Amino acid sequence: MNDRRRLLLIALIAFAAAISGVLIGRAYVARQTPVETELHTLLHRQLELDDAQHAKIEAIERSFALRRQALELELRADNARLADAIEAEHGYGPQVSAAVDRSHQAMGQLQKETLEHIFAMRAVLRPDQAARFDAAVVKALTAKER
Repeated sequence: MNDRRRLLLIALIAFAAAISGVLIGRAYVARQTPVETELHTLLHRQLELDDAQHAKIEAIERSFALRRQALELELRADNARLADAIEAEHGYGPQVSAAVDRSHQAMGQLQKETLEHIFAMRAVLRPDQAARFDAAVVKALTAKER
């Protein structure tokens, strides 16, 4: 009976670690929203874009919104697969490991595509606007004042 309790304790610890990983991952993805909100405010309210810049940035944002939605749906599906793997294995086994790896790939892809989106918007800006944009990006990502 002692071995059974030990096994149950290990399974519970592994389950808690897996759930913690999911929550940390979700918090990491959610952390990007304030960066985008701050940049959106800067772009549309403070940089005094001309009509051509505004139109280009709107097109970039529409395109990215669709891609971001697809990636977020992929992340949700990955979380569901992770939950299924945890339920099936009751520990950190090969299915859980594979589900975590897949989730990390989707998170990484979202981060890469978010950065590509940011650089695409930056390319539309004049040098004086780009300098303010860069400072806002650095501040948002590092919580530093520059």
